[in-house]
Amino acid sequence: MSETISYQRVLSGYQRAREYLLDARTDTGHWEGELSTSALSTATAIMAMEMIRRQRPDDDSLDSYIEQGIRWLAQHQNKDGGWGDTVKSFSNISTTMLCHAAFHATKNTEHYVSHVVNARQYIDRVGGVTAVIERYGKDRTFSVPILTHCALAGLVKWKTIPALPFELSCLPHRFYKTVRLPVVSYALPALIAIGQVRHHFRKPRNPIMRLIRKLSIKRSLKKLIEIQPENGGFLEAAPLTSFVTMSLAGMRLVDHPVVQKGLAFLIASVRPDGSWPIDTNLATWTTTLSVNALEGTISEFEKAPIRDWLLQQQYKELHPYTAAEPGGWAWTDLPGGVPDADDTPGAILALLNLQPVESEQVAPELSSALRNGVNWLLDLQNSNGGWPTFCRGWGTLPFDQSAADISAHALRALEAWLSTTADPADSDLRARAAQAIERGFHYLTTQQRTDGSWLPLWFGNQHIADDENPVYGTARVLAAYAAEERRSSPQAEQAVQFLHSVQNPDGGWGGAEGAPSSVEETALAVDASLAVGVSLETPWLAQGLVWLLKQVESGTYTETTPIGFYFAKLWYFEQLYPIIFSVSALHRAETVLKKCTDEKLRLSLEATDSPIMSVKEK
Repeated sequence: MSETISYQRVLSGYQRAREYLLDARTDTGHWEGELSTSALSTATAIMAMEMIRRQRPDDDSLDSYIEQGIRWLAQHQNKDGGWGDTVKSFSNISTTMLCHAAFHATKNTEHYVSHVVNARQYIDRVGGVTAVIERYGKDRTFSVPILTHCALAGLVKWKTIPALPFELSCLPHRFYKTVRLPVVSYALPALIAIGQVRHHFRKPRNPIMRLIRKLSIKRSLKKLIEIQPENGGFLEAAPLTSFVTMSLAGMRLVDHPVVQKGLAFLIASVRPDGSWPIDTNLATWTTTLSVNALEGTISEFEKAPIRDWLLQQQYKELHPYTAAEPGGWAWTDLPGGVPDADDTPGAILALLNLQPVESEQVAPELSSALRNGVNWLLDLQNSNGGWPTFCRGWGTLPFDQSAADISAHALRALEAWLSTTADPADSDLRARAAQAIERGFHYLTTQQRTDGSWLPLWFGNQHIADDENPVYGTARVLAAYAAEERRSSPQAEQAVQFLHSVQNPDGGWGGAEGAPSSVEETALAVDASLAVGVSLETPWLAQGLVWLLKQVESGTYTETTPIGFYFAKLWYFEQLYPIIFSVSALHRAETVLKKCTDEKLRLSLEATDSPIMSVKEK
């Protein structure tokens, strides 16, 4: 069976997706999106509240939150007895142990007997504590909090939990890189609180270490107060906030200001069905993705409020616990965000796309913000030429190492900034940026795998071994090779060949060969291929476009897939991802077809029913 792609069909699909995306804006003109509800977040929030409730026997104000949360967990247990991070995720040992512990801690084992028994069987079958430790390896950012949660429920012995050196938080921030903390840069609150509760229940045998940690308690708690956001939510994340809150409450510090603010955050972020999301929102991230997908097609009237809002999100002061310099952007507009090297390039690209069309020069305020953002990125670049997420040279743990997809995003932003009208005052900064770009592309060359792919850091696919997602990573890196001089590079050609090689028979893409096709991954693959100049005469690319158009035409393109990682191997999905990625891919396809001069492809706006090509479906 053959199917026709016409310019009108592509335009119609693009307009439909674009309208949906524009309608998703908030009243203030930007995007907020909606993150997936999380069984892991719900279990940890329940535990935090339970630890507080135990110290307040005459206070029943938390009962309804705990009961509704437990009920939600019971309703969303998978058939195998486990829980996944989202309602679309496979069961995993970490989330299952957290949920199982929540039933025990709240004394709900008799009321939910079958749920508890099935969960216990899953945990035993998968490997329990040993499996949790093996899942995260040397990175204790998540394994120790999970085991602490279970210990507070009485299911894990404290002696089996590695001690966290919370005393190191008392050192000046500049020494954190030197001492090589066992957690990633953004997890300092967990290091302090969880380190302390473990010390509270099992002190070290070494008398000197015992004394050092005893003397560090007050000072590190003071540090914790200093770095807690005003709304109480560490990183705007229910899990991290819950781990901190339950740990201090488990030490009977229920009246401590960190506990009080943490509880207030959890109460404010619970959803009507009794569950908690993985994070409050990705407003800055979804806004920059949306703006860049629409790429200058927003009206001048609509640009202004988005531009002003994005300028307000740029950090103007030193960040309290990553010590990030001013100039970067975080993923959210809320107090718990941390500036990073993925959101900052996104904001730079978005601000460039939001410039007034009639203006030949960048406005002073916008120019200053862009300059500060570029300088922030340049200062963050690692010695190997790549970019980490948060902190330069922090350590060897994955989330602090250079990452290919983040580095590619930074390179795109730097190149886009360099293409703007030069200001003589920026000559030194431009020279630095040019050098950084060369180093960055060299880094990408070293990270490309033999099959032509790159792996991303913050994204995965649950159908793939080791939760990898080379399609996402390759598509994101390939976008950095869109410039004319790099399209024909060996790296770009190998990457295109890889995308072709892992395309599914139905025309779509999953995270790698054999993974079910998704809107997110298909749209990214089509978009990146078009960006580097793959022709729509190429049958496999045309087939991918047809697959995407079918989803838009049937209305199924809004179906989400859990491809995002929040912390280490903690899955989420975002309601706006499939829409944003579809808009970007279809916008690029529409632009390519509209500008094409080849008569085999070109179709005038008037002749809407003439076929561009026939695509043979497999």
